[in-house]
Amino acid sequence: MTLTFHPTAKINLTLRVGIARADGFHDVRTLLQSIDLSDTLTISSKPGPFALVCRAGGVPSDRRNLVWRAADLLWRAAGYPGDPRDARVRLVKRIPSAAGLGGGSADAAAALVGLNKLWKTGKSRRDLIALASQLGSDVPFFLFGGTAMGIGRGEDLYPVDDIRRLDVVVVAPSIGVATADAYRWFDEDSALPPGSTVDRWMDVGWRTGPVPLRNDLEGPVSRRHPVVADMIDACRRAGALTAAMTGSGSAVFGLFPSGKARGAVRRLRRADWRIFLSRTLTRREAGRQIGL
Repeated sequence: MTLTFHPTAKINLTLRVGIARADGFHDVRTLLQSIDLSDTLTISSKPGPFALVCRAGGVPSDRRNLVWRAADLLWRAAGYPGDPRDARVRLVKRIPSAAGLGGGSADAAAALVGLNKLWKTGKSRRDLIALASQLGSDVPFFLFGGTAMGIGRGEDLYPVDDIRRLDVVVVAPSIGVATADAYRWFDEDSALPPGSTVDRWMDVGWRTGPVPLRNDLEGPVSRRHPVVADMIDACRRAGALTAAMTGSGSAVFGLFPSGKARGAVRRLRRADWRIFLSRTLTRREAGRQIGL
């Protein structure tokens, strides 16, 4: 048996961050959105120890990879003895790493779905979501897809109506940002006087009217890496309805009316920026990408 999935990236339309909790995490309120930028995950039945193959620079192919951790967690949850086996996973990366796009989390969610089928573990979608929450705050979202509100650490999810179709241009710089660093900088900067960050209101197609779009990590990250602010300004100059950093960075996104972003891609080209033309996905479209 061979199964192929195309786990999709996400952007954070909003990310509001509270103070650090006793467990070291921060309470967040975030509006997550699936976009059509994907990795490729091919899962094959193969006798012998579990194997993960990924040739992308900087992406581990061992137990440090979330795909490997997902396989190990599912294997143990199924009550199978020893280490995971009889499966080979080939991962082709297109979603930039350390960019706030959730690529590793998306790959882990797809691995849970695919290995659940390959190993015939019989886990329900609810079971897989519970396992996903043990892997990372973002992982459960990719078993929902579309548009969803996340609270707590981000893993407590509430699907909402899909937003209207929009083109998305993702701009990734040559530097990455570790999630732990972004939140540490947020804590450090909380002692600074309030900045000039304001909500960016936007019509996303909901009957409730425009919604405020804001990322509380954007200021702390852009203070350490000014290229983030440069990319946001460039997206706006290129005609974006709005632009912001996604997640903990370092990538930013610009939102454009459907069919209007292709020209912006040409205007945004820089030697050290990677540009991706994408679009928003509905819950059904995102689910099909990982076999749900």
